[in-house]
Amino acid sequence: MISFAGGYPASDLFDTAGLQAAAARAWQSSMRCLQYGPTDGLPELKTQLVALMARRGVTCAPEEMLVTTGSQQGLDLLLRVLLDPGDTAVTEQPAYPATLQALRLQQAHVVTVPVDGGGIDVDVLAARLASGSIVRPKLLYTVPTFANPTGATLTRERRLALLHLAVQYRFVIVEDDPYGDLRFAGNAVPSLLALASEVEGARDRVVHFSSLSKVVAPGLRVGWTIAPAEIARRCVIAKQTVDLCSSPWTQAIATQYLAAGSLEQHLPLIAQAYRRKCEALCDSLRTQFGSEIGFHQPEGGMFVWARIPGVEIDALLPNAIAGKVIFVPGKAFFADDPDTASLRLSFAAPNEDEIREGVARLKRATQASRTASSASAHA
Repeated sequence: MISFAGGYPASDLFDTAGLQAAAARAWQSSMRCLQYGPTDGLPELKTQLVALMARRGVTCAPEEMLVTTGSQQGLDLLLRVLLDPGDTAVTEQPAYPATLQALRLQQAHVVTVPVDGGGIDVDVLAARLASGSIVRPKLLYTVPTFANPTGATLTRERRLALLHLAVQYRFVIVEDDPYGDLRFAGNAVPSLLALASEVEGARDRVVHFSSLSKVVAPGLRVGWTIAPAEIARRCVIAKQTVDLCSSPWTQAIATQYLAAGSLEQHLPLIAQAYRRKCEALCDSLRTQFGSEIGFHQPEGGMFVWARIPGVEIDALLPNAIAGKVIFVPGKAFFADDPDTASLRLSFAAPNEDEIREGVARLKRATQASRTASSASAHA
């Protein structure tokens, strides 16, 4: 089976030597690693993360930061302290499914705004806010850089416009940024948090999540939240009831890894590999499918979002599995009105030869689905 399904980073690109060395240095303080730690994170890790965010153009204070067990925990904590049942939460659509699940768990009223190649359509959002079809939103969730699932990046102009809307309509922007360091083409765009300093009042309207999962290793389970101090404080209290603290052992490893400069040294290797894989996938889709398929080629991240007009992806999936290739049907990323001709393809985990063979298998499965659909229509 060749898998384009999971949003897993490439295991063979993990910096195992760098992490092993970091673990050895961390173990020199073994009693600290094995004991409970501060709920908001080890101070030495927060120091490294503050420095990392500074390199990304963000100035933040330690009291604005909370270390979490992956960024997904950060989202869970934020929703616990920010949302009451029935509160309106806006998401881009298509959107990360775990976010939709978390919002439903909190009994939020989920409203969606479409995306295109430039990210969430801020003009549509502005029009719906002005008309009153979106009323008193509490928050808006977005993955603005190399989004999951679309791979799209929100333009700088749209980011500034979104920040202005957040201030005007008094909602919180939840910026999820696990992929921002995985750029392999184009020009970098500052995060919403970095741009917030250009819009009066916007810094108090942005909560930013990031993680080492996609750029170092998901097994560390090290993520962090940057939020206005009062929101961060409430998230710390919520975290005390959830797990007391994230693992001091893996936090210590992450501290040593970042302090040694290993992330900056290793990131170019990951980005170069993902560039080759993305090009292999997109070139193969063009060669195998031609005009049958439409897709957006991303400038970074891990995903390609595609549409095969005239094909029901749910019907395609069994044929694909039988042909030993798998993907995620697009409807998994919709809160409402799903696009049944869409699918997400992740290029991070398979190698380039597997990607080319996987696309060939997908083409054969598509042909089989079209044949079966035609035969059924004429039966």
